[in-house]
Amino acid sequence: MMEIIAKPFGWLLLWLNDLVGNYGIAIFLFALLVKLIMLPFQLKSKKSMMRMSGLNDKVKELQKKHEGNQQRLNMEINKLYKENKVNPMSGCIWTLIPFPILIALYRAIREPLTIMMGVPKEMLAEGGSILAKLNEMGFSSKMNDAYIQLDQSRFISANFDQFAGLSDKLANINYNFLGINLGDMPQWNFFSKCDWSDVSSWLPALGLFLIPIISALMSWLSMKLSQKLSPTPAAGGNQAAGNMKAMNLMMPLMSLYICFIMPAALGIYWIYQSVLGIVQELIFNKHFGKIMAKEKAEREAADRIRAAEIERKRQETERLKAEGATVANTNTSKKKIQARQKAEMDELKAAAVREEKAARRARLGIEEEEAPASQVGTRRYARGRAYVADRFTNPEGAAEATEKAAAESEGYVAPEEETTVETEIPAETETAVEAAECAETELEAEAEEEVFFEEESSDETSN
Repeated sequence: MMEIIAKPFGWLLLWLNDLVGNYGIAIFLFALLVKLIMLPFQLKSKKSMMRMSGLNDKVKELQKKHEGNQQRLNMEINKLYKENKVNPMSGCIWTLIPFPILIALYRAIREPLTIMMGVPKEMLAEGGSILAKLNEMGFSSKMNDAYIQLDQSRFISANFDQFAGLSDKLANINYNFLGINLGDMPQWNFFSKCDWSDVSSWLPALGLFLIPIISALMSWLSMKLSQKLSPTPAAGGNQAAGNMKAMNLMMPLMSLYICFIMPAALGIYWIYQSVLGIVQELIFNKHFGKIMAKEKAEREAADRIRAAEIERKRQETERLKAEGATVANTNTSKKKIQARQKAEMDELKAAAVREEKAARRARLGIEEEEAPASQVGTRRYARGRAYVADRFTNPEGAAEATEKAAAESEGYVAPEEETTVETEIPAETETAVEAAECAETELEAEAEEEVFFEEESSDETSN
C-alpha cells in the first residue's frame, strides 16, 4: 500500500531532478510544491486560528462568568465561535497531512531504483541483469538491506555508461549537494572515524552531522514563531498551554532523532519545510493581520451598538414602570403560563375563603378590625408600628402622623410613661373576648375543612 502511495512522489522527485540536474535542489522544489498544494488548506487553518486568538478576551470573560460550570462554559464558547464563523478543529487535520508525505518521501529516497525510477524488482534480485552487472563490477555496500538501493543508485550513476543499456528506466542522479552526499546517513560519532588531516574526509562528515541539528533548530524556531504570531486560544486553558509546551520540545527532538537514523536527503527536506514554513507564517500573519484588525473593529462596533440598544431598552422599561404603563409579556413559555394560571386560581380560592369568613363574622356579629397600613399579609406590623404611607410625599405632617400611628398600635407605651401600667380588666369583658376568639378559631377551622372537601370533590370529578 505504501509503495503505491510513494511512487507518485518518487516520480515527481525524479522529474524535478532531471529538470535541474541536482538532487538537493530537486528536494527543495519538491518541498515548495508540497507547500503550494497545501496552501489553500493552510490559509483556511491560519485564518481560523487567528480568529480564535482574536476572541481570547471574550473567552476569558466567559471563563470568569461561568467559573465552576464547565458545561455552560463550553456551550457559550461554542456559541461564540459559531457567531464568529470559527471552527476549532479546522487546523487539526491539515497539520497531520505532512507526516504521510514525509513517510512516502522517505520510501522514495530509500528505494530510488524501484520507487523513483520504476526499475522492476526482478532486475535487482538474484539472477537479474542489473544485480549481475553490479557484482561483475565489484560493487559492495556497507549499508543494511533497507538502504542498499541508495548505494546501488550511486554506483550506477558513477558508472552510468556501463548500465544505461540494461534498462531505459535507469536515471543518473547526482547526490552531491554542497559537498555532502545526500544518500549517506549522519554519524553522531563521526569525529572518531574521520581523518582530521584530510579536509575532504572530515568536512562532509561534519556537514552530515550538522543537518539533524539544523533541522531540530529550524523546527523549534518555526513553532516558536507560529505561537508568537498566533497566541494559543484561551478556550483550551492551562491544558492547551501545557500541550503546546510539550509539542515545542517533542517536535524538535523527533526531528533530531529521525534525521540521524535516515539519509541526509530527508533531513534536507525537513530543513526546507521549516524554512518555507517560517516564510509562510510571516506572509500569512501580515496578510491576515489586516483582515483580523478590520474584523475586530467591526465586532467592537457591533458590541457597542448592542450595548447601547440594551441600555435604551432598560431605560425605556424603567420609564414605563415609573408611569405604571408596563404590559405583561404574552410571549412566554407554557410552564410560565401554567404557573400564572395556578397562582390566579389559588388567589381566587383564597378570596372566596376570605369572603366566607367575613360573612360568618357578620352573622355572628363579630367586628373585624381594620388592618393598619403597616400590615403585610397576616403580619400586622410588618412595616413597623409607626409606619405612615405618605411620610415622603407629605413630610410636613409626617412627624405627627408617625406619633399617631405608634399610639394606635397595640402595646404602645408613651415616651413619658416608662413604667408598666397594669389595668384591671373586668371578668365579663375577658369572658367576651375569649368567646369571640374561640368563635373565630372555629370559623377558620370550618372554612379550611370546606376548602379541603371542595378540592377532594373536584379531584374525584376530574378523575
